[in-house]
Amino acid sequence: MKLYYSPGACSLAPHIVLRETGLPFELVRVDLASHKLAQPDDYYSVNAKGSVPVLELDDGERLTEGPIIAQWICDRAERTDLMPAAGTMARYRVMEWQNYVTSELHKSYSPLFKRDFHEEGKAWFRRALRQRYEYVDARLQENEFLTGSSFTAADAYLFVVTNWAAHTGVDLQNLGALDSFMSRVRAREAVQQALVAEGLVKTA
Repeated sequence: MKLYYSPGACSLAPHIVLRETGLPFELVRVDLASHKLAQPDDYYSVNAKGSVPVLELDDGERLTEGPIIAQWICDRAERTDLMPAAGTMARYRVMEWQNYVTSELHKSYSPLFKRDFHEEGKAWFRRALRQRYEYVDARLQENEFLTGSSFTAADAYLFVVTNWAAHTGVDLQNLGALDSFMSRVRAREAVQQALVAEGLVKTA
């Protein structure tokens, strides 16, 4: 399999999930500014949306959209700790959080990365994100991870988008449960492997 990614982008979430499962895969870096691959081939020929991630399966078929890719990976690896079995309430709880991270957090960061987006609008999104993180922090005061005591694909996704806060001016001060969560996830071996592979942290 091939995972098309850009360092630190939302593609880091399925990258972490892949390393958690141990499934074999190859990383293919994408320059999102130019939409070129290392070759340099036109990335739009891989994904007409121009975005990452894309998971190219062994048979050449391609999946897009991070939460869907994460589901596929977990099901393929039969890792019901990362994504509970289909039809169970536990699975719906993980997907409930996946959807929340996608719609309420991930997409609210998008304007903050745009240089030409006006500052008044950016300030609104920063305030909105702060309010949403207060909700997340309250939930994490009850559990070690989003849905309980086990790390899931939703936790990988939350970890990745929350890493963007420091680069976009989003205030996460005094959110102790969220801060502990971030440290807990960052310490996982699979997470460290993914961060190193994407050049986001240096090896000792």
